[in-house]
Amino acid sequence: MMLSMAPYLFAFLLLVVGLYAIVAKRNLIKVIVGLMILDYAANLLLVLIGYRSAGAGAAPVAPILVGGPENVRALAASSVDPLPQALVLTSIVIGLSVTALVVALAIRLYEKYGTFDTERMRNLKG
Repeated sequence: MMLSMAPYLFAFLLLVVGLYAIVAKRNLIKVIVGLMILDYAANLLLVLIGYRSAGAGAAPVAPILVGGPENVRALAASSVDPLPQALVLTSIVIGLSVTALVVALAIRLYEKYGTFDTERMRNLKG
């Protein structure tokens, strides 16, 4: 029972670590890394939700229908759900673009203030 929950607990742990880095850290680079960890945790959780075991001792199969419409029920019972996989691919692309945008903003903030410390940025004028 506990072994089957291990991947979900790991995804939750990654989620908590990412949230901690975003909320508690003052360094902008650490906040960006926390945002990336949070993104990876959400992707992992989506993949875990979409995983379906095929039964005792059988490996799940790709959701490709072969053999005609008479095999639809067998395929639905033993295949992995493709929707979360498509969502994860979309999420990876969106996460990469958000990370690139945040890194570009961090570089501009460093050029302006000379630091990645958010507390010092708040105290500086100009």
